[in-house]
Amino acid sequence: MTDFLLKNAETLLTMDDDRRVLKSADIRVRDGVIVEIGQGLQGAEATVDASGTVVTPGLVNTHHHLYQNLTRAVPGGQDALLFGWLQTLYPIWSRMGPQHLQVSTQLGLAELALSGCSLTSDHLYLFPNGGRLDDTIHAAAEVGLRFHPTRGAMSIGESDGGLPPDALVEREADILEDMIRVVDAFHDPSEGSMCRVGLAPCSPFSVSRELMRDAAVLARDKGVMLHTHLAENDEDIAYSEAQFGCRPGQYAEELGWTGDDVWHAHCVKLDVEEIDLFAKTRTGVAHCPCSNCRLGSGIAPVRQMRDAGVKVGLGVDGSASNDIANLWDEARQAMLLQRVANGADAMSAYEALEIATRGGADVLGRRDCGRIAVGKRADLAVWDVSGLASSGSWDPAALVLAGPRQVRDLFVEGRQVVAWGRMTTLDLSAVIRRHGEMTQALANGA
Repeated sequence: MTDFLLKNAETLLTMDDDRRVLKSADIRVRDGVIVEIGQGLQGAEATVDASGTVVTPGLVNTHHHLYQNLTRAVPGGQDALLFGWLQTLYPIWSRMGPQHLQVSTQLGLAELALSGCSLTSDHLYLFPNGGRLDDTIHAAAEVGLRFHPTRGAMSIGESDGGLPPDALVEREADILEDMIRVVDAFHDPSEGSMCRVGLAPCSPFSVSRELMRDAAVLARDKGVMLHTHLAENDEDIAYSEAQFGCRPGQYAEELGWTGDDVWHAHCVKLDVEEIDLFAKTRTGVAHCPCSNCRLGSGIAPVRQMRDAGVKVGLGVDGSASNDIANLWDEARQAMLLQRVANGADAMSAYEALEIATRGGADVLGRRDCGRIAVGKRADLAVWDVSGLASSGSWDPAALVLAGPRQVRDLFVEGRQVVAWGRMTTLDLSAVIRRHGEMTQALANGA
């Protein structure tokens, strides 16, 4: 169903350029595009009744590691800081292969879809036992979410002073060659694209200075975006100062890792100068509040970033450090943390939703998404506000304060991926069974 009318939405939170909030609104969709917004619209091949709902743009996830949902709540990593957590999990991840990547992607994207997410990035930086980025891209096409996978990499193992085990790192020449392959094979730069590919060396403590610089040059040559982890916690800052003689922001700038085509994950420990640098260069940030809390990394200065003009989106991060991939929870947590740090008026429910939609789309360079406006893509999340979670709310549109955590319907490019709270594009029960079997096998091997 790509030509239809969404009728009688109680409230429409457009996140358009004027941030309009419309009442009793209809949306006409044709060939995956929003073509009309108004009241009392008539004449359509199909109609979806949105009475008793709030409609928002589909949520946008700017940072994830989908494969990690096979390692939720692993003993030994539950209470560790970032580096210790990684060292616990690296040996488990090294036993994965292509099927693990495929099934974890299917399950992870379904989990996101049910939380209202229509567009997600993924940062895959290890490829054990023949796994390839292709495995996740094919799985995403089946699920039907708009996908921005990134070809990550680790090249400095323990024997060379890095954090990951040597078995999980790759030769840098091989990394660059495969980056070229996946971009040429899968990247679609057109408006409305369902798959864009980015380049994403994992982090400053797992790749060389040369690979960071070479990846930046290659990305500009190919016209794709760049992504990595940056300034995640105090350990990260200490490593940068000890190994590179500078803070992470300066390191990124020196290697070409600032600009409108770059977004960094976490950025919990950015200082005032780094925030100013990111604002001036239009460098984006993927804010991952739940993961930052889980790993004790701190509270990212989102209020200061937003006030300075830095592009900020939300990310669920991997399900080994969250351990839930619900983008709605991230929006609520982002709002609450900024209030804890800066006062009760530091962030409204509406601003949190803006970061979760329009903000994330802008970070990923997808200004065709993340807002409900004529000419934009028909990525629409329909939230039932007639039930328990919203009962008693004087402002049903303040969904982050009082509202459902699961979407009723989700449309991506006009295609209904979730209908009445159920996935339409895959047998989720079968995926969960297979996912559980894989998880058990990994646990038995540990």
